[in-house]
Amino acid sequence: MNELLAEWISKAEGDYVLARREIRVRKGANYDAVCFHCQQSIEKYLKAFLFQNSADFPKTHRLIELLELCLPLDASFEFQRDLLRELDRYGVRYRYPGISADKEEAQQALRGAKSLRSFLRIKLGLDD
Repeated sequence: MNELLAEWISKAEGDYVLARREIRVRKGANYDAVCFHCQQSIEKYLKAFLFQNSADFPKTHRLIELLELCLPLDASFEFQRDLLRELDRYGVRYRYPGISADKEEAQQALRGAKSLRSFLRIKLGLDD
């Protein structure tokens, strides 16, 4: 495996593992961080897929923008649009004061990330 591809995957996994670990904290869990790291994980997995397929991609955090770049390479990505749209909002939604995620939303974000992670790992030829 290409070294840069491996690094994209490693960073994506790091965000996913962090989100899973944080949601299990019994007291004082940071649900904002869970949502954010779910989005970050999938962003990096999408970029790994694009990199693996020699597709150029901009420095963006928008999952839907990355989806549009994946579609010409694999039309089955269209079936992930709703989940990607849901996770897309967590890139900035809770980063500033005024609104915070609750446990239920964090759990929903993690479920979406888990599903997308499985899909993307298969597309990358990795074990789930």
